[in-house]
Amino acid sequence: MAYDKTMHFLIFGGNPNHLMMGELSNWNGRVYKISRAAMADFSLRQDAQHTGVYFLFGKDRDLCDTVYIGEAEKMFHRLKQHINDHEEWDECIAVISKDNNLNKAHVKRLEYAFYHLAQTANRFVLMNASVPVNSSVSEYDQAMLVEFIDQTRLLVNGLGYKVFDAVERPQLPVEQNMLFRTQTTRGASAVGMPVTDGFVVFKDSVISPTITDSYPIFLQKLRERLLAGGVIDERLTFTRDYVFSSPSAAASIIMGRSANGRIEWKNRQGQTINDIETVSLSSLV
Repeated sequence: MAYDKTMHFLIFGGNPNHLMMGELSNWNGRVYKISRAAMADFSLRQDAQHTGVYFLFGKDRDLCDTVYIGEAEKMFHRLKQHINDHEEWDECIAVISKDNNLNKAHVKRLEYAFYHLAQTANRFVLMNASVPVNSSVSEYDQAMLVEFIDQTRLLVNGLGYKVFDAVERPQLPVEQNMLFRTQTTRGASAVGMPVTDGFVVFKDSVISPTITDSYPIFLQKLRERLLAGGVIDERLTFTRDYVFSSPSAAASIIMGRSANGRIEWKNRQGQTINDIETVSLSSLV
């Protein structure tokens, strides 16, 4: 059953881009959001050498979001090593227990679990050179770690990283005014809907086989990445649900031209996203 959660964040020095600490009520875990420049400040924390797992976030040369997932028996000592050998990351989230009750087997199992969650979600490019190895723990510890994973995912999401959140297609039938379609005379046909972090295009949607001469370079590169990464196959069909940053980005990829997604995507009643938002907001006045 869904229920409300209380998060606590401490922003050191009032700068959320430097060092932050986060906790949940009635949980012994703690997360730190650490920029590369904040490593020295993090090292001064009493729990900086606790055992835990960590996630290094950055972007690759194609500006795709990347993540490296690791475990450490002494957190700061391990992160310090990454300053030299992982130049592509610029921010880290470290996860520990406040009473330091995680051991090597625990964090190996957590590393394994988070790696596969990120792989399933497929929102970030995984930078791990190899797949983490799972470890054997007692049934008691398994139950504890399941909760630890859930709470960590919640806090990581609260800090703005949806790395472990798979796209969840709504159970049909949904309200028909929330399902949108777009198509072109060049063979493109797609179905999608707005979600909290952008716009999801559903599996089996088809993109246009051609693009216009004025198609922006950044959209060409995104289209190429989706094809190279298997999100779109050789039949120009989406192989899975995929979240775009906005309805316009989604529509532009589908249609092979620059497009305003807020008017291109229409539901079965012919209403655009703008139409529905205007009606919803007008009812609040």
